[in-house]
Amino acid sequence: MADRIKLGMVGGGNDAFIGGVHRIASRIDDRFELVAGALSSTPEKSQASGAALGLARVYDDYKQMAQREARRKDGIDAVSIVTPNHVHYAAAREFLKRGIHVICDKPLTSTLADAKKLVKAAEDSEALFILTHNYTGYPMVRQAREMIANGDIGNIRVVQVEYPQDWLTVEQDFKQAEWRTDPARSGAGGSTGDIGTHAFNLACFVTGLEVESLAADLEAFVPGRQVDDNGHVMLRFDGGAKGMLWCSQVAPGNENALRIRVYGDKGGLEWAQEDPNYLWHTPFGEPKRLITRNGGGAGDAAARVSRIPPGHPEGYLEGFANIYTEAATAIAAVKAGEPVPSEVIYPTIHDGLKGVQFVSACVKSSARNAAWVKLDH
Repeated sequence: MADRIKLGMVGGGNDAFIGGVHRIASRIDDRFELVAGALSSTPEKSQASGAALGLARVYDDYKQMAQREARRKDGIDAVSIVTPNHVHYAAAREFLKRGIHVICDKPLTSTLADAKKLVKAAEDSEALFILTHNYTGYPMVRQAREMIANGDIGNIRVVQVEYPQDWLTVEQDFKQAEWRTDPARSGAGGSTGDIGTHAFNLACFVTGLEVESLAADLEAFVPGRQVDDNGHVMLRFDGGAKGMLWCSQVAPGNENALRIRVYGDKGGLEWAQEDPNYLWHTPFGEPKRLITRNGGGAGDAAARVSRIPPGHPEGYLEGFANIYTEAATAIAAVKAGEPVPSEVIYPTIHDGLKGVQFVSACVKSSARNAAWVKLDH
């Protein structure tokens, strides 16, 4: 085993759900060691969270952490940023300009202006930027991507992707709901930014297509809510394919129901996040076929990100872990002065920019009564 990547974390304190997810994911394949953190918005909370995690180096804020870690001979190689959206830009910039690799939660930033500035900062840095769209790490998502690239369903005609949840059906007052429904911290998009970006990214990742334009109808159904909690979006892809995207956090009976269906002139594929080990493939005119993770019909792309035999569930945490492991492989290559292996796949800063452009275009379109809006790539 190569030396572990020394990891720092910004955000992700004791009461932050996603911080725990990132810490678990970074350890699953034993490629990272968490050694430092600026874990909360106040020095007192950061120190308390650091003590609970047993960290030797705990900082009052991310700027102090970036400065001091960059000066240490044993300083961090990479930082994981797991704060609310509005902090992503400033925090990531501090580490990028010091050559520290960045692993950042999605969406990239809370505004399009910040996203563009962060792309410039990443391009000016020698550090890598990895965005944790964790669903791209699922083995059967990689399988679908490989099959489409190989032409198994022919020329793509229709893409349908949806991500409904129900946890914001009524007003909530706990921390996770509070910042996600505050435009000052989440950005202009609510469900579009929180989960719509996942659906959008998944559609593009699996198909290999870019969205040229969209028409969106967004709504905040909960009285007084300042950001959307439901969105219906029509998509036009390059090459002529058409798509539909639905994201909702007010759909009772749906927990985390991300699903994608892709149809070409030779067949179709279907995958659901809540049943992630299975991919349905239907060649036109033939019976529907079930491809299982690490089972018959699964290819190399899925196999390289699978850990255990078929029939044992792999899902959310393992998907995150695959992104972290791809990041570790890429960072180790850069540290060794070698090219990043060609098989390594992770969402980049440019994928993050596209996600923020998606949210901005949805908000603009909806304000214009669902007018078509072009995405500038």
